[in-house]
Amino acid sequence: MPNKEQDRNAELISGLKAGHEDAFAKLYDAYSNLLFGVILRIVGQREEAENLLQDCFVKIWEHLDSYDPSRGRLATWLINIARNTAIDFTRSKYYSQKRKNQRLENFVVSGTEPLSIRLPIETLGLRQAVEKLTPVCRQVIEWMYFDGYTQQEIADNFGFPLGTVKSHTRKAMKELRALFMEKKEISD
Repeated sequence: MPNKEQDRNAELISGLKAGHEDAFAKLYDAYSNLLFGVILRIVGQREEAENLLQDCFVKIWEHLDSYDPSRGRLATWLINIARNTAIDFTRSKYYSQKRKNQRLENFVVSGTEPLSIRLPIETLGLRQAVEKLTPVCRQVIEWMYFDGYTQQEIADNFGFPLGTVKSHTRKAMKELRALFMEKKEISD
Protein backbone atom coordinates (compact mmCIF):
# COMPACT_ATOMS: atom_id res chain seq x y z
CA MET A 1 0.00 0.00 0.00
CA PRO A 2 1.56 3.33 -1.02
CA ASN A 3 2.28 5.82 1.75
CA LYS A 4 1.64 9.57 1.74
CA GLU A 5 5.19 10.38 0.63
CA GLN A 6 4.89 8.06 -2.38
CA ASP A 7 1.53 9.61 -3.29
CA ARG A 8 2.95 13.15 -3.04
CA ASN A 9 6.00 12.19 -5.07
CA ALA A 10 3.89 10.47 -7.74
CA GLU A 11 1.75 13.60 -8.01
CA LEU A 12 4.87 15.78 -8.11
CA ILE A 13 6.54 13.67 -10.84
CA SER A 14 3.33 13.67 -12.84
CA GLY A 15 3.20 17.49 -12.64
CA LEU A 16 6.87 17.75 -13.60
CA LYS A 17 6.47 15.48 -16.60
CA ALA A 18 3.44 17.52 -17.68
CA GLY A 19 5.67 20.62 -17.61
CA HIS A 20 3.95 22.44 -14.74
CA GLU A 21 6.27 25.12 -13.38
CA ASP A 22 4.63 25.05 -9.94
CA ALA A 23 5.57 21.37 -9.63
CA PHE A 24 9.20 22.23 -10.28
CA ALA A 25 9.01 25.00 -7.66
CA LYS A 26 7.59 22.49 -5.16
CA LEU A 27 10.38 20.03 -5.97
CA TYR A 28 12.98 22.77 -5.45
CA ASP A 29 11.43 23.88 -2.16
CA ALA A 30 11.20 20.31 -0.87
CA TYR A 31 14.68 19.09 -1.81
CA SER A 32 17.05 22.01 -2.44
CA ASN A 33 18.40 22.17 1.13
CA LEU A 34 19.09 18.44 1.20
CA LEU A 35 20.81 18.46 -2.19
CA PHE A 36 22.80 21.59 -1.33
CA GLY A 37 24.11 19.84 1.80
CA VAL A 38 25.19 16.80 -0.21
CA ILE A 39 26.98 18.96 -2.78
CA LEU A 40 28.61 21.23 -0.20
CA ARG A 41 29.92 18.24 1.72
CA ILE A 42 31.71 17.00 -1.42
CA VAL A 43 33.03 20.25 -2.92
CA GLY A 44 33.57 22.14 0.34
CA GLN A 45 32.97 25.57 -1.20
CA ARG A 46 29.68 27.38 -0.71
CA GLU A 47 29.80 29.41 -3.95
CA GLU A 48 30.63 26.35 -6.06
CA ALA A 49 27.93 24.33 -4.27
CA GLU A 50 25.33 27.00 -5.09
CA ASN A 51 26.27 26.87 -8.78
CA LEU A 52 26.28 23.07 -8.78
CA LEU A 53 22.85 22.99 -7.15
CA GLN A 54 21.50 24.89 -10.14
CA ASP A 55 23.26 22.47 -12.51
CA CYS A 56 21.79 19.61 -10.51
CA PHE A 57 18.22 20.87 -10.97
CA VAL A 58 18.81 21.33 -14.70
CA LYS A 59 19.91 17.68 -14.86
CA ILE A 60 16.86 16.63 -12.86
CA TRP A 61 14.62 18.49 -15.31
CA GLU A 62 16.37 16.97 -18.33
CA HIS A 63 16.30 13.40 -16.96
CA LEU A 64 12.85 13.22 -15.37
CA ASP A 65 11.87 10.42 -17.70
CA SER A 66 14.62 8.21 -16.30
CA TYR A 67 13.16 8.25 -12.77
CA ASP A 68 11.54 4.91 -11.99
CA PRO A 69 9.65 4.79 -8.66
CA SER A 70 9.90 0.98 -8.62
CA ARG A 71 13.71 1.24 -8.37
CA GLY A 72 13.80 3.57 -5.38
CA ARG A 73 12.55 6.67 -3.63
CA LEU A 74 12.57 10.07 -5.30
CA ALA A 75 14.89 11.49 -2.63
CA THR A 76 17.45 8.76 -3.31
CA TRP A 77 17.35 9.43 -7.04
CA LEU A 78 17.79 13.18 -6.46
CA ILE A 79 20.66 12.66 -4.00
CA ASN A 80 22.45 10.46 -6.54
CA ILE A 81 22.15 13.18 -9.18
CA ALA A 82 23.49 15.79 -6.73
CA ARG A 83 26.31 13.52 -5.60
CA ASN A 84 27.32 12.66 -9.16
CA THR A 85 27.18 16.33 -10.20
CA ALA A 86 29.49 17.26 -7.32
CA ILE A 87 31.88 14.38 -7.96
CA ASP A 88 32.08 15.21 -11.68
CA PHE A 89 32.93 18.77 -10.71
CA THR A 90 35.72 17.67 -8.34
CA ARG A 91 37.21 15.61 -11.15
CA SER A 92 37.17 18.55 -13.58
CA LYS A 93 40.27 20.34 -14.74
CA TYR A 94 38.83 23.65 -13.48
CA TYR A 95 38.49 22.34 -9.91
CA SER A 96 41.94 20.78 -9.98
CA GLN A 97 43.55 24.05 -11.16
CA LYS A 98 41.54 26.10 -8.69
CA ARG A 99 42.74 23.95 -5.78
CA LYS A 100 46.35 24.24 -6.91
CA ASN A 101 46.07 28.03 -7.04
CA GLN A 102 44.48 28.63 -3.64
CA ARG A 103 46.14 31.05 -1.28
CA LEU A 104 47.85 29.84 1.88
CA GLU A 105 45.21 31.55 4.05
CA ASN A 106 42.65 29.06 2.73
CA PHE A 107 44.56 26.21 4.38
CA VAL A 108 45.09 27.82 7.78
CA VAL A 109 42.35 27.84 10.41
CA SER A 110 42.21 30.95 12.55
CA GLY A 111 41.08 30.80 16.15
CA THR A 112 37.91 32.76 15.37
CA GLU A 113 36.52 30.49 12.65
CA PRO A 114 34.22 27.58 13.48
CA LEU A 115 35.96 24.26 12.99
CA SER A 116 32.97 22.66 11.32
CA ILE A 117 30.09 23.69 9.12
CA ARG A 118 26.59 22.64 10.10
CA LEU A 119 24.92 21.20 7.05
CA PRO A 120 21.18 20.93 6.48
CA ILE A 121 21.62 17.18 6.05
CA GLU A 122 22.53 16.94 9.74
CA THR A 123 19.04 18.07 10.69
CA LEU A 124 17.68 14.88 9.19
CA GLY A 125 19.58 12.80 11.72
CA LEU A 126 21.59 11.12 8.99
CA ARG A 127 24.95 11.77 10.63
CA GLN A 128 23.70 10.32 13.94
CA ALA A 129 22.27 7.29 12.16
CA VAL A 130 25.56 6.66 10.33
CA GLU A 131 27.39 6.88 13.67
CA LYS A 132 25.29 3.92 14.90
CA LEU A 133 26.50 1.63 12.09
CA THR A 134 29.14 -1.01 12.63
CA PRO A 135 32.60 0.58 12.20
CA VAL A 136 33.44 -0.91 8.80
CA CYS A 137 30.00 -0.14 7.36
CA ARG A 138 30.14 3.39 8.78
CA GLN A 139 33.53 4.01 7.16
CA VAL A 140 32.39 2.76 3.74
CA ILE A 141 29.25 4.96 3.86
CA GLU A 142 31.27 7.99 4.92
CA TRP A 143 33.73 7.45 2.06
CA MET A 144 30.93 6.99 -0.47
CA TYR A 145 28.34 9.56 0.53
CA PHE A 146 30.24 12.14 2.55
CA ASP A 147 33.62 12.06 0.77
CA GLY A 148 32.35 11.22 -2.72
CA TYR A 149 34.29 8.04 -3.48
CA THR A 150 32.87 5.36 -5.77
CA GLN A 151 32.92 1.73 -4.65
CA GLN A 152 35.77 1.04 -7.08
CA GLU A 153 37.79 3.98 -5.73
CA ILE A 154 37.32 2.72 -2.17
CA ALA A 155 38.55 -0.71 -3.22
CA ASP A 156 41.56 0.74 -5.05
CA ASN A 157 42.53 3.42 -2.52
CA PHE A 158 41.94 1.56 0.73
CA GLY A 159 42.89 -2.00 -0.22
CA PHE A 160 39.49 -3.70 0.06
CA PRO A 161 38.26 -6.19 -2.53
CA LEU A 162 35.42 -4.62 -4.55
CA GLY A 163 33.02 -7.39 -3.49
CA THR A 164 33.72 -6.61 0.17
CA VAL A 165 33.01 -2.91 -0.39
CA LYS A 166 29.71 -3.81 -2.05
CA SER A 167 28.80 -6.20 0.77
CA HIS A 168 29.53 -3.57 3.42
CA THR A 169 27.49 -1.02 1.47
CA ARG A 170 24.48 -3.35 1.26
CA LYS A 171 24.78 -4.18 4.96
CA ALA A 172 25.05 -0.49 5.87
CA MET A 173 22.00 0.41 3.79
CA LYS A 174 20.05 -2.37 5.45
CA GLU A 175 21.09 -1.11 8.89
CA LEU A 176 20.23 2.50 7.99
CA ARG A 177 16.85 1.45 6.63
CA ALA A 178 16.12 -0.36 9.90
CA LEU A 179 17.22 2.67 11.96
CA PHE A 180 15.01 5.03 9.99
CA MET A 181 12.07 2.64 10.18
CA GLU A 182 12.51 2.54 13.98
CA LYS A 183 12.63 6.32 14.06
CA LYS A 184 9.53 6.55 11.86
CA GLU A 185 7.59 4.13 14.05
CA ILE A 186 8.50 6.10 17.16
CA SER A 187 7.36 9.38 15.56
CA ASP A 188 4.06 7.94 14.27
